[in-house]
Amino acid sequence: MQIFNPSDYRHVNYLWNDAQAAALDAVDRLVYRSNLLGSDQRITNTGGGNTSSKIWQSDPLTGADVDTMYVKGSGGDLRTAKRENFASLYMDKLLQLQDVYNAAENRGVKTPIEDEMVAMYPHCVFNLNPRPSSIDTPLHAFIPFRHVDHTHPNAVIAIAASSNGRQLTRDIYGDEVLWLDWQRPGFDLGLLLQETIAANPGIVGIVLGGHGLINWADDDKECYELSLTLIEKASRHLAEHDNAAAAFGGAKYDSPTDAERQALLVELLPKLRGLVSQQELPVSTRQNRFISTVQYDDDILTFVNSADAARLAELGTSCPDHFLRTKIKPLYVDWNPGAEDMTALLDKLEEGIKEYRADYAEYYETCRHADSPPIRDPNPTVILIPGLGMIAFGVNKSESRVTAEFYSCAVAVLRGAEAVGEYIALPRQEAFDIEYWALEEAKLRRMPPEKELARKVVLILGAGSGIGLATSHRVAAEGAHVVCADRNLEGATATADALTAKYGQGIGVAGSGISGAGPAIALPVDITDPDNVKSMLEQAVLAYGGIDDIIVTAGVFFTPDNDGRNSAKQWRASFDVNVRGGYVVADCARPLWAAQGLPASLLLTTSVNAVVAKQGTIAYDTSKAAANHLVRELAIELAPLVRVNGLAPATVVKGSSMFPRDRVISSLVKYDLDYSEDEDSETLRNRLANFYAGRTLTKSAIGPEDQAEVAYLLITDAFSKTTGQIINVDGGLSDAFLR
Repeated sequence: MQIFNPSDYRHVNYLWNDAQAAALDAVDRLVYRSNLLGSDQRITNTGGGNTSSKIWQSDPLTGADVDTMYVKGSGGDLRTAKRENFASLYMDKLLQLQDVYNAAENRGVKTPIEDEMVAMYPHCVFNLNPRPSSIDTPLHAFIPFRHVDHTHPNAVIAIAASSNGRQLTRDIYGDEVLWLDWQRPGFDLGLLLQETIAANPGIVGIVLGGHGLINWADDDKECYELSLTLIEKASRHLAEHDNAAAAFGGAKYDSPTDAERQALLVELLPKLRGLVSQQELPVSTRQNRFISTVQYDDDILTFVNSADAARLAELGTSCPDHFLRTKIKPLYVDWNPGAEDMTALLDKLEEGIKEYRADYAEYYETCRHADSPPIRDPNPTVILIPGLGMIAFGVNKSESRVTAEFYSCAVAVLRGAEAVGEYIALPRQEAFDIEYWALEEAKLRRMPPEKELARKVVLILGAGSGIGLATSHRVAAEGAHVVCADRNLEGATATADALTAKYGQGIGVAGSGISGAGPAIALPVDITDPDNVKSMLEQAVLAYGGIDDIIVTAGVFFTPDNDGRNSAKQWRASFDVNVRGGYVVADCARPLWAAQGLPASLLLTTSVNAVVAKQGTIAYDTSKAAANHLVRELAIELAPLVRVNGLAPATVVKGSSMFPRDRVISSLVKYDLDYSEDEDSETLRNRLANFYAGRTLTKSAIGPEDQAEVAYLLITDAFSKTTGQIINVDGGLSDAFLR
């Protein structure tokens, strides 16, 4: 096949660098090739596709040169794969498995032997490699070439999912690429590829009906360039037949303005999150919270606004990798953004989700086998709304983003297939057999249990320093998505960046309005300004779909003048931030919580000073006493949906923005403790902290991490029956005992 020149590609990115590749060994060259292919979503989606190289290596046991195959392992991702993400196997043992399979005398795509063969792969492992092999291993092993790429390009899947896919394959590639009808990946498909290549020695690739593309070469760079050329050819053919104005039958609805769309989404998302986070089936009464990703780029809006959107959405997806995330089909809501209001949309959504659950239950009951795993959550993971775009849901932000990515790929496939023929989805039984495949179920069961705060969104006000910073890290460690809010945006950003670096880089979805929304985001906030708080909450909703728990650690302390007095301005600011700020946050969040209808919690940080009368801190202490009572009042007002509790620290010096150097020195003077102006601030802080520790029953200094631990516990189910309480974390100050 004539390979395109690097500068000729218009629909894929040519990224190969000879100098970079030359510096790598054979395995790392496979990793390099895989990363290049995976970096372009037009070539393959997250977690989809696989690559391999057959490499001669020294056997660690005998020292003899042996032929091995490195292939992307189960659950890996081409874009991010590293060397350890590839399984390695002896080629001679893999080929011997053909005798095992054929001896079973029940060769076929739906017999138990297919699943049993996967259990044989560990017997073929080279060099004790712990990476599990994927079900696609035979597809690579039985192709008699040194390098194989199996990808899921949108353009080729469009051909593979078209009613005239076989003829299109011949029209585009001549006799150099063949067509094979749909067959589930596995051992038998690997044998079929082997037989097809043996019978057609001149071919360079195969279009797998309903699935994707597989091609090969004896040189890794040649294999990479062949992959790009085959995809480019399919893309050009589709582009020649694509009529933008007539795509999906032409436009049926117009979109609102960006500002109007954002306002609608802010109102819709919490309600929608509540709807998809509940089940009506008797299999479970547990509420499953989900995190959303919103996408409304031009391609998605073209689809959801089109005349054919309802028909095509109902058909579902074709590529197996797609519907494992998107389910057999999305939920399309036929809402007219130009003529119907939010009430009409919510009514249609409630009815649509109810019908979707019933339809999914019927699909399960109709297609299930005697040994099928139990029915999974019946709620839709993809919801399509004219004018608004696509809302995807997952157990975390990463999963919802990938679900959105997959359905974006499905839209591209739908558009291409309809441009050159008629889109054909997989039969429902085939889709079910993959969605509920025993091997997929086993993979799900191998996953570690979810952490305590998984699926939750926790808003922390004051996240830039001190207790808020420590609490952000504590809840993130338990799986929470963290909205780091602070008046000091720089501090909040530093916290969010640290969490993102530790727990995974979020990737913003085009058109979502939130760039880089991952495990944490940073937002500015002034809790004394209701409009500012509402704006902050709206941005959090757009990023994740809602908010579960709110922890307010923001507070102010003003050092009195030499006479021990606070100014009138300081009095006002103390009550504005320490008291009214907590109420403003609760009041602004109240409609959001009500829309979700999911149990939530609010935690206000007060102080043991609230119950200990002493000289010199009157404005701070009385504001915290008012905050204690605010906790009790809000617990009554927000019940039964929202629990409200207070966290009352003793003096936390370490890392606190309320203890700048001048306050530390003022306190040292107040308590007649020796100090020198030449000493650094950290030394002075430690001296003061140790003094405070000496006044406690435990003789222990109180740090932000101590407060964070209790803050975390108070929002968990461990305290699900606790509300209206103030919990002291003070090391044991008898003056603050309840009386």
